[in-house]
Amino acid sequence: MKELFQRVITDFIEKEIRGIFSREYHIPLHSKKIVSLIGVRRSGKSSILFDLIQKLRVDTPRENILYLNFEDDRFFPLRLEHLDAILEGYFELFPTKRDEKIYLFLDEVQVVEGWELYVRRIYDTLNIAIFITGSSAKLLSTEIATSLRGRTITFEIFPFSFKEYLAFKGIEVNLHSSKSLSFIKNAFESYLIDGGFAETINEESFIARKILSDYLELIVFKDIAERHNITNTPLLKHLNKYCFTNIATLVSFTKLYNDFRSQGFKVSKDTIFNYMAYLEEAYALFTVPIFRNSIKEEQRNPKKIYAIDNGFKKIYDYAIGEDKSKLYENVVFLYLRRQSKNIYYYKGVQEVDFYARLDDKEMLVNVSYEIKDEKTRQREVNGLLEAMEYFKLDTAYLITKDEKSEIALEEKRIFVIPLYEWMLLEK
Repeated sequence: MKELFQRVITDFIEKEIRGIFSREYHIPLHSKKIVSLIGVRRSGKSSILFDLIQKLRVDTPRENILYLNFEDDRFFPLRLEHLDAILEGYFELFPTKRDEKIYLFLDEVQVVEGWELYVRRIYDTLNIAIFITGSSAKLLSTEIATSLRGRTITFEIFPFSFKEYLAFKGIEVNLHSSKSLSFIKNAFESYLIDGGFAETINEESFIARKILSDYLELIVFKDIAERHNITNTPLLKHLNKYCFTNIATLVSFTKLYNDFRSQGFKVSKDTIFNYMAYLEEAYALFTVPIFRNSIKEEQRNPKKIYAIDNGFKKIYDYAIGEDKSKLYENVVFLYLRRQSKNIYYYKGVQEVDFYARLDDKEMLVNVSYEIKDEKTRQREVNGLLEAMEYFKLDTAYLITKDEKSEIALEEKRIFVIPLYEWMLLEK
């Protein structure tokens, strides 16, 4: 194994890195912590590592930078006891580097059971900067949180934001230019339906659908079924399909349990609960609770489900043209979720789609594809006013397809704004 590691390390040192698109993330190169990137498969974690390596190569010798992808089939089956051979082999190739700082990039680290023991030891004993990626939230919720406590900073990586999507397509953002707006609006329609996975951009629709379908198969079978030893894969696939065709809707686990039982599935409530948790761990889905001051109250109420990417909906649901309001809501959720995990829906007399606690502020947001109908408009506004009173906030947002205005009521302001424009404002 040592000789293989040496060959892979040498090949990467000689390799030129080209065609890397820089993302919006601000990831430190010289942190004293282990830098962890986690997120759904194919969201761009490896590309971000390559971008970091490119930046390092400007003023760091190439020989000081090591990159290994643990999903490389040449390493299979890679076990914990093999990992010592990485640096043993490296220092045999470059013995003088023992006295210099080296940078170690480990991609898809979750493949090796017990990897955190190795990473923690070399971090504690060597002059080394470590960057790791993984395709499971387990890395955050259990392994990183327990084994690397105090040693790591973690960044969640998502598919492209709309701003990144426009930059990737080379579209200038100028909201005051009619020409620029035409390109932005056209691109937004594609982004809304096809999503933000880089490999699907500029592909024909049926190719994009096939790519996304393959991604989902990997998530369901490799990140979930294989990892958790699930044998009831028909139920897992059925739950998967249900969730992605019902994004931005309220889901009761008890109702799901009863529905699946009536369809002939052998299932328990715990199984439904666990499978949903696994989909969340793999960053395929998110569940949003109602806002209550009691956790028990939150748990008793249905949750809203959202997808990591709008494109997953079209794998199962071809009639998406009739359901753009749900796609709008999912895009808004992802915009907020990139900034915070503290996202809820609010329900008083009326329901408000999002109450989000961001770093420096609280935000209330309703999403309505069209508000030309006066009853719809009044319902959305009244819901926001009620929530603004409850949370003691003076501002809120009503996100629409194309209306832009401001509703002023005494000291309160509701900003009505098109979704494409809202996502291009500074956070």
